[in-house]
Amino acid sequence: MFKHDKQLLHDVKVDQPNPTYAAMLQEQLGGPNGELKAGLQYFAQSFRIQDPEIKDLFLDIATEEFSHAEMVAQTINLLNGHDVANTPDTVGQIESQVLGGLSPMLANASGEPFTANYVNVTGDIIADILSDIAAEQRAKVVYEYLHRQIDDHGVRETIDFLLNREEAHNALFREALNKLQQKPEYSNYDFGVTEDSKLYFDLSTPGRYFANPNPTAPSFDNPRKMEKSTQTLQPVQ
Repeated sequence: MFKHDKQLLHDVKVDQPNPTYAAMLQEQLGGPNGELKAGLQYFAQSFRIQDPEIKDLFLDIATEEFSHAEMVAQTINLLNGHDVANTPDTVGQIESQVLGGLSPMLANASGEPFTANYVNVTGDIIADILSDIAAEQRAKVVYEYLHRQIDDHGVRETIDFLLNREEAHNALFREALNKLQQKPEYSNYDFGVTEDSKLYFDLSTPGRYFANPNPTAPSFDNPRKMEKSTQTLQPVQ
């Protein structure tokens, strides 16, 4: 069951209308790395999860992602700012003018409709969490690109909030993955049990920068105790 609070998760504002940027921001509403995709992906993945703690986390984050989509949509509304009229719209804005009456549409920045093909659900909790970690990172990168392409202080403040929430979700998914390590019922339990999994084929030249792998279940350092470190890859002798 869902209950909707009319108050946005985080207030949004813009300094001035900018229809061109509104079309660009559509990417994070209906694009393959956008908020709608994230919310639907985590929501759909939760259907099969039996672990109550992990299921609760997925539903919490999914619900927040839907609230992010609401924030993005409201920002698009404010950026459009004008009525449907004879305005000098560019190609990216025509879709909104002629089909949606300037409504934020479930489409990407090029006007391509949202598709459930963006949503990844495997039924395997480890594969899904790893996919979700990558999804949060991709969403953050798109927000960083969008941040660079606007000087509007209000829009930048909203984007800054959203990309930092992607970092929070990334950390929570990594923590969830760590909770599931070394449990026989999950697909990461039997990594590296054959000799074939420990071979490296040096098929490019020059040089070889990695030794033979020693596969272990995917894991991350505890994100609550992360220490900064720098490492430089060196050729394997």
